[in-house]
Amino acid sequence: MSKRPVTRGRPTNRKKKASILDRILAHIPLSHVALRRIATWTIVLVVFGGVYVAGAVTGANAAIGTALAEQVGKAGLRVEQIEVRGVKRMDVTTVYAVALDQKSRAMPLVDLNGVRDRLLQYGWVQDAHVSRRLPDTLLIRIVERTPAAVWQNQGQLSLIDRDGIYLEPVSADAMPDLPLVIGPGADRQEPAFQTLMVAAPALKPRVRAATWVGNRRWDLLFDTGETLSLPEGEDEAAKALKLFAEKDGTTKLLGSGAYIKFDMRDYPNRMVLRPASRVTTTPAPKPSATAKPTTTKSDRAPTRDEV
Repeated sequence: MSKRPVTRGRPTNRKKKASILDRILAHIPLSHVALRRIATWTIVLVVFGGVYVAGAVTGANAAIGTALAEQVGKAGLRVEQIEVRGVKRMDVTTVYAVALDQKSRAMPLVDLNGVRDRLLQYGWVQDAHVSRRLPDTLLIRIVERTPAAVWQNQGQLSLIDRDGIYLEPVSADAMPDLPLVIGPGADRQEPAFQTLMVAAPALKPRVRAATWVGNRRWDLLFDTGETLSLPEGEDEAAKALKLFAEKDGTTKLLGSGAYIKFDMRDYPNRMVLRPASRVTTTPAPKPSATAKPTTTKSDRAPTRDEV
């Protein structure tokens, strides 16, 4: 039985020709992972657009959109991380709690405006910016308020900012080096107090406390112990404080020990100075063993306490 010769073909070295699409993708400066994400989102958007159009016809857009967003969340676009920036003084766990208080953590269903509005209800938060960072991160930037004074009212101490916004309670042992404003309504007068201090910037660091009296005027207590009573009205108080600063610059009223109070409530007519009470004592002579007690009449008039 004869065998037929087997004819073997020569191996071909032909390379598969790249398609036009492959050549275009090769020139795009993106990784395969990034291109895959873009393709996924493109498909999602196309599908979502088609479903939205169908929902518009049937009137079921809300339910369809929610269901589709949940599926997107299950596919990996879901809040798994919270990144908070800008927090220095407030409790950062409060920000996390607000951000995670969502009906759903699917990225499309996170209410960014709602998170921001709830954060703005806290005194420390002056502004907040909330954004998504795909695929799984919620980015929150906080702009905090700056404490400007300590408000004392009915025995309670609180931090407030320059607009009088309540920030948080503070204990007497942990009081920061800030001006102390005292009295009912003094927190709401903090902007006016800051404006008042502009009239005499040299005195600002020397004011230890400011009492809002009768809901109409200020009493200032200085670090040297003296009190200055200012008149009613923002303009009159500013002018009186400026005049006092000028007089203190020329005659050194503060820290001299000569006065305990300066009353300018009757500005511009007069300023009443209350002198400090000086009590001087002289040591009594030591009695001698041989000396006899003597009684002498004083040649001065008796004082009120002696009458």
